[in-house]
Amino acid sequence: MTHTWNLQLFAEAGTLVNATANYVNAYTGDVTAFDSKNTLAPQIKDFYDTELLENARTDTYYAQLAKRVNLPAGHGGSVEFRKWNTFERAGQLQEGVIPTGQKFGQTKLTAAVNQFGTYTAVSDRLEYKAYDDIIGGATEEMGASLAETQEALIRDALFAGTNVLYANKITNADGSVGAPPTSMGGLVDNASYNCRMTAELVNKAATKLKKDKVPKINGRYYAVIHPSVAEDLRNSEGWLEAHKYAQPGEIFNGEIGELHGIRFIEDTFAPVFHGEDLASDSRTLTVNYASGYSGAITSLAFDGGTVAEDELIGRVICINGKTAVITDNTASILTFASTDFGSIADNTVIYPGEGGGEGIAVYATYFFGKDGFAIIDPAQGGAEMIVHDKSEIGGPLNQFSTIGYKFESNGATILYQERVLRVMSTSSYSSTDEGN
Repeated sequence: MTHTWNLQLFAEAGTLVNATANYVNAYTGDVTAFDSKNTLAPQIKDFYDTELLENARTDTYYAQLAKRVNLPAGHGGSVEFRKWNTFERAGQLQEGVIPTGQKFGQTKLTAAVNQFGTYTAVSDRLEYKAYDDIIGGATEEMGASLAETQEALIRDALFAGTNVLYANKITNADGSVGAPPTSMGGLVDNASYNCRMTAELVNKAATKLKKDKVPKINGRYYAVIHPSVAEDLRNSEGWLEAHKYAQPGEIFNGEIGELHGIRFIEDTFAPVFHGEDLASDSRTLTVNYASGYSGAITSLAFDGGTVAEDELIGRVICINGKTAVITDNTASILTFASTDFGSIADNTVIYPGEGGGEGIAVYATYFFGKDGFAIIDPAQGGAEMIVHDKSEIGGPLNQFSTIGYKFESNGATILYQERVLRVMSTSSYSSTDEGN
């Protein structure tokens, strides 16, 4: 007996197929947009959340050296770090006499978490016509933005530390070593002198950490260094490449090598200080006073560039390696708190003072011991990828989608000043690198 089957009896199973962006009719190809109650958006969000975090992790360097403190849900927007105070050494006992006991307690530090975020909007025409995956590409770049933001928050918090070494002033002609400067403005790198990172300076930093009894991280001290500074060290005698002392799974993200017991992590976001140009048509200005200046002064006349009134308020200038913050300016006069720059002749160059002497870029390399600083891991408010389809947010005509992220800041806080040593230096790229 021959049976005739009506396939339309089974058609219902294929008329509504859940797809990644809509409902699809398997027989006709017709598509229907998700409605507000039935959507696979959470599944898509999970995927892009993972993509965002994976991309962000590849550029995370400081956080891997931090002590992490959890912030439970419902505990407000701040966390209190506590550290035990240390005891003095024991004294000799006197027979039959009870010694004076030492006070014991804690020091507390409070850090707040704040919310950060950004997004981009993509038009429906771009989404339809673009050959590449627009949302995937935006997610990748958002991950890079997230990593850079988090790195900068930690980096900037660490700069508040008071434990600082400045590189020695080295004579280029014979390599003789002079006394280190006492500020960034004294760091130079020109035809006569340089203040670069050297093996001797690394050894000096390691010695200071040891003398300060700073505990180590897995038996080593670590430093986060800018690539421009790292290049100056790689040719040093005793430098050991990371792959020669550890397997890939045993080294920190970005770890490049070891010198004098310090393991170095290379980070393009390591601090570079380099002030913007002082004038719209010149990087520097010049003193404009025939008699020159000497002793403490509160203002000086200048020329050599076009400057609008009040344009330089808050900027730092550097003259003869000494700096001052501008409190007021006209097109020809700079005003600042009383400062002694030494003897200033007419036409002396006035440099941007946010970096090193003569307006060059200077670099901060951070050396770390165990638990030197802490960051907060909030139970709620971690990095979240947020994708809104045009049907949700695109206005009355569904004209754009948005892709973005938000997160709670890490509240980076130095716990022990002696365990976070900042070493300021120049590099062979000081004349060309920009600040970050």
